[in-house]
Amino acid sequence: MNQHPATILVIDDEAPLRRFLRATLTDRGYRVVEAENATDGLAAAADQAPDVVLLDLGLPDLDGLTVIRRLREWLTAPIVVISARGQERDKVDALDAGADDYLTKPFGVAELHARLRVALRHSSRGGAAGAAQAERLAVGELVVDFAARRVFMGEQEVHLTKLEFNLLAALARHPGKVLTHTQLLREVWGPHAAGETHYLRVYAANLRRKLEPDPAQPRYLITEQGVGYRLADE
Repeated sequence: MNQHPATILVIDDEAPLRRFLRATLTDRGYRVVEAENATDGLAAAADQAPDVVLLDLGLPDLDGLTVIRRLREWLTAPIVVISARGQERDKVDALDAGADDYLTKPFGVAELHARLRVALRHSSRGGAAGAAQAERLAVGELVVDFAARRVFMGEQEVHLTKLEFNLLAALARHPGKVLTHTQLLREVWGPHAAGETHYLRVYAANLRRKLEPDPAQPRYLITEQGVGYRLADE
């Protein structure tokens, strides 16, 4: 049972959008803190300990990517970008900088609340346990046992190669979160492989053949076109 409402920090210089977000988030039971520029937003993040940050990239005093990087020096809470910049490159840059999710303006209320629910699940998973990762992840029929390096679909064990398991584990440690091509290549293959996106295509296809009931309609390993991959979290 929650002891207090989740705190959402909104950093956006558009007053009408802040009013809209304040109304819809308060109506859903969240506590809302607002900042109209990067300087105030960074100060509010330090002072208010938000559970999620909603961040616009087009701020008047600092670029949003700089704000993400500064927050990530110490803040572990999820950062959800809300921006009119909708190009793939913008999304990749924000996620590589440390954002957890990206919503393109204009967005619907239902989608906003769905993304917040996902962000808050991530926040609660990372909370008191800190760096101690869960030993297993279960999503649908898929079970990943990190400690034993074993994977199951239902009762059936699925045999993966070392690199296949490393790729799946990288995604499974952040269920629901988009990991960019660069993030995955660095984590699984190392910094020298940052541009080798064909590695990901090959190994993602291998994982789908082994894990998905229908590899052409993936249930677990989802492609975010031009950006990266995510593992479904429900």
